[in-house]
Amino acid sequence: MPKRTLRNVMSTSIALVGALAFSLTGGTAHASAPLDYVALGDSYSAGSGVLPVDPTNLLCLRSTANYPNVITARTGARLKDVTCGAAQTKHFTESQYLGVAPQTNALSTNTDLVTLTIGGNDNGTFINALTACGTAGILSGGKGSPCKDKHGTSFTDQIDTNTYPALKAALQAVRAKAPSARVAVLGYPWITPAGADQSCFAKLPIATGDVTYLRGIQAHLNAAVERASKATGATYVDFSRVSEGHDACKPAGTRWIEPLLFGSSVIPVHPNALGERRMAEHAMSVLGLG
Repeated sequence: MPKRTLRNVMSTSIALVGALAFSLTGGTAHASAPLDYVALGDSYSAGSGVLPVDPTNLLCLRSTANYPNVITARTGARLKDVTCGAAQTKHFTESQYLGVAPQTNALSTNTDLVTLTIGGNDNGTFINALTACGTAGILSGGKGSPCKDKHGTSFTDQIDTNTYPALKAALQAVRAKAPSARVAVLGYPWITPAGADQSCFAKLPIATGDVTYLRGIQAHLNAAVERASKATGATYVDFSRVSEGHDACKPAGTRWIEPLLFGSSVIPVHPNALGERRMAEHAMSVLGLG
């Protein structure tokens, strides 16, 4: 074979081998751009009470160790975090504090991923239920179901009447601002244990009969969040199974949620650092990230 022909054959072979290796390893001409990620939501998203605190907006009590930051660290995403403690669904389209823009202002047509936890502050559901049941529990010495006896279905009625339509409207506002984004709505991890036999009156002063009552209110809220997510094309991240056994009555190192009393956070009944990490990990698993 002439030398020139031999050289041509070798060059072609090398090129083919290189192209094959390139395709087998999934190589691309340019590195893929990081996800354009926007985090919205309330204190469960903000990680309020978890140190260190984000100094850029102290009003929102946002942690730099919240689940959006954990997701970002593990995926290399480009994060814009506008989560804010005490946020309600209305604060997606209205200013929550002077100088704090509506949360959906952070979204754009370039947004790839949105995560959020929202709804617990609408109607004061969490704070009102916990305050009412805690007070009733102390006054009853932890006996009976004084909170359920007094309030009945009032909390769940408000969720159905007010929170659910507000959730749908908030998620529709997200979709309008970020039409191409994948939207993940995280449910709330369990606060109370599965039964009264697992309760902890010294840390969570709820009467034995009201432990499951409070849990039922939370389950009802999560169900409303799930329905609103499905109605608007968002992905619901369910914590009902994975957070079982990690409620506020469990010991430190096991619990994801801090108790009302004798906990390790300045903001009780909120996720601790472990809880925020686990929320991030489960969301990533559901979304297939990382």
